[in-house]
Amino acid sequence: MSKEGALVIGGDYRALGVVRSLGRRGIPVWVLTNEHRLATTSRYTKKVLRWPHAEHEQLNCLLKLCGSHKLQSWTIFPSNDEAAAFLSRRHSELSSRFRMTTPPWDCLQWSYDKRLTYRVAGEAGVNQPQTFFPSDRAEVDSVKCTFPVILKPAVKEGMNSFTNAKAWRASDRSELLSLYDKACRFVDPSIIMIQEFIPGGGEDQVSYAALCCEGQVRAALTAKRLRQHPVDFGRGSSFVETADIPEIEAPSQRLLRVIGLTGLVEIEYKRHPITGSYQLLDVNSRVWGWQSLAGRAGIDFPYLTWQMLRGEQLPQVCARNGVRWVRMVTDLRAAVAEVRRGRLSILRYLNSLQTPLEFAVFAADDPLPALWDIPLLAWLAFKRKLQSHGVRTRPRG
Repeated sequence: MSKEGALVIGGDYRALGVVRSLGRRGIPVWVLTNEHRLATTSRYTKKVLRWPHAEHEQLNCLLKLCGSHKLQSWTIFPSNDEAAAFLSRRHSELSSRFRMTTPPWDCLQWSYDKRLTYRVAGEAGVNQPQTFFPSDRAEVDSVKCTFPVILKPAVKEGMNSFTNAKAWRASDRSELLSLYDKACRFVDPSIIMIQEFIPGGGEDQVSYAALCCEGQVRAALTAKRLRQHPVDFGRGSSFVETADIPEIEAPSQRLLRVIGLTGLVEIEYKRHPITGSYQLLDVNSRVWGWQSLAGRAGIDFPYLTWQMLRGEQLPQVCARNGVRWVRMVTDLRAAVAEVRRGRLSILRYLNSLQTPLEFAVFAADDPLPALWDIPLLAWLAFKRKLQSHGVRTRPRG
């Protein structure tokens, strides 16, 4: 092939946003996936390939693709943490053939592992919740904390009820020990974190999203993550709106300079109800769920990344405030939960869906993914249930 294109690893709605961003500009996009299929239904996906599970097979897959299909200088976009970590660890082997949107591991590790993230954030003077990293049960029993607290993994490797959850909440010492014992059955105890619980829902969570080059921000915007699902510890945002939040700009830029990051990043914060300060929660060094909102607001991050990696001069861009993004399949459930709690009225919910509004899945020029969204989610849930009972399903693609 003579025209450079992009490989998108993953097939969910995050990957779909990248496919559309590049595909609308005539850039050929291939999707590699082993589970989620949504992005494969897009008219802008030119080829679908199976993505292996084992890391050595993944490396062989990419190297063979490059040789057999002449994909030299194609750009690789990961849409999940596991793919980003793999590409980062294999950066030296892949960067001679592909354009990499992820930095080498000595850089990415600072955002991938929350133990390192909070350490470097402290050095950069970024506010963060009180966090403990106990080495065993005895340290958990003796940790001096104010309840409630939450438990969460420092890294998310593998799928289980602990890593799939955003966090587990413990109201007292007895519950903390019980949840710690449960978490130890799923993961290595060394990655279990205990963290101060910051009350408040999605309306108190904000994000700083940026494209960086060696720690220098080339384009950025801030947004309010107003609703999430589940509502207490959301695995993902369901309703987001661009907004001017200057309080998180300077700390985010300091953190990115210390890490020296090159690529896309979303930094999540939550406002503390007592101090009013924004506390660091997560750093996602890859495509995030609501990134297609940025394109509607005036900053098309995937395409800007494409341009930057080719040495092109980036345009001066500025995001419009008040642009909204919604993932309807989860936002309806989040809204029902908020209405039942008395924190959201039906009228207020309907008013929030006014234009300008970007849908996570539906697009007038690419309608098929919206038709397949719920059936594919149902199939995925059914498949995981079968696998949990020891029934294997044949991979597609």
